[in-house]
Amino acid sequence: MIISRIILKNWKNFRSIKVDLKQRTFVVGPNASGKSNFLDAFRFLRDIAKPGGGLQKAISDRGGISKLRCLAARKDPEIVVGISLSEYGSVEVDWKYEIGIKQEARGHHMPYLSYEKVWKGEKLIIDRPNDNREDKTDRERLSQTFLEQINANKDFRDVAKYLEKALYLHIVPQLLKYPLAFAGADLPGDPFGRGFLDKLAKTPEKTRNAWLKKIDAALRIAVPQLRELHYAEENGKPHLEALYEHWRPDAGKQKEEQFSDGTLRMIGLLWSLQEGEGLLLLEEPELSLNAAIISRLPSIIYKIQKQKRRQVIMTSHSADLLADKGISLHEILVFTPDKEGTKIDVAVDIAEVRAMLEDGMTPGDAILPRTAPKNIKQLLLEI
Repeated sequence: MIISRIILKNWKNFRSIKVDLKQRTFVVGPNASGKSNFLDAFRFLRDIAKPGGGLQKAISDRGGISKLRCLAARKDPEIVVGISLSEYGSVEVDWKYEIGIKQEARGHHMPYLSYEKVWKGEKLIIDRPNDNREDKTDRERLSQTFLEQINANKDFRDVAKYLEKALYLHIVPQLLKYPLAFAGADLPGDPFGRGFLDKLAKTPEKTRNAWLKKIDAALRIAVPQLRELHYAEENGKPHLEALYEHWRPDAGKQKEEQFSDGTLRMIGLLWSLQEGEGLLLLEEPELSLNAAIISRLPSIIYKIQKQKRRQVIMTSHSADLLADKGISLHEILVFTPDKEGTKIDVAVDIAEVRAMLEDGMTPGDAILPRTAPKNIKQLLLEI
């Protein structure tokens, strides 16, 4: 299953957008155009659906309604998040899920559902509060979605199960190397990899070894002199160990705190591609990686996702990542910020970009210059 369309209204940077998604989607745009906030819409639905989550917690974790609502929202402050779901490789819509969110004007200013709708195919099967008398007589019921309630989502539980499996991983190497040096509670879902080694420890040994074997094979090609990567435990604590070629026996053995940032990010990326079957959200997977490796990432992602039949949505600023001519313009979303909220275009709908590709340019060369700040040449003059 994949998310084949998303609808956002008054969500962070987006006043009103409706965009189709592919099995593999690349999101490009200027800094602060809303790429991370776009990915967060999918995480928001996951945080509602997952055990221990729910609408109120998902909103609270993001700082409340005021932090979610688009600054361009005026007379109509309602926030809308909606998705369509299709089978992998199909254009037929199997499910649609959509919620509207408002905030009480008085009292506790509690967020509540203005509506929650579910379609199975073309049939509307849930329409709250219109088809639910209890919603109208007990307002607090609208503080929770049916999506988060096991006894209420039985008719569309496939949607809830799919959303709760969505994975976001953006490895911050320093957090992985020195987790105890950073105070404070772990963020829900560990999005930055502070507990990545604990995740490896909890993975069944047979599965862990199989996935690390594939990662080891890739690293032998990408990382000079590395010839063995494996999982180890020392004093009950999980570690990654790598053996590098060296003239002294065992002198080339290193633990994760000695790995380069690029090696750790590549390990995290390759692990996440193999982990689970739900939606995978990647933020700038090119960071800290060599240009030659970056240029191969689209092919690596495509190969693994085809095996797992999972959807991957990633943000990027990299011309090397988008140099692969196997990337379709249907797979690229171009973000353009505006005073009334960020606009999203599918690259194939931009005539200039289509013409450039016909002339032999790569997707990156054709698209990324459009995302550069208009006054970038003045930057040096201001310093």
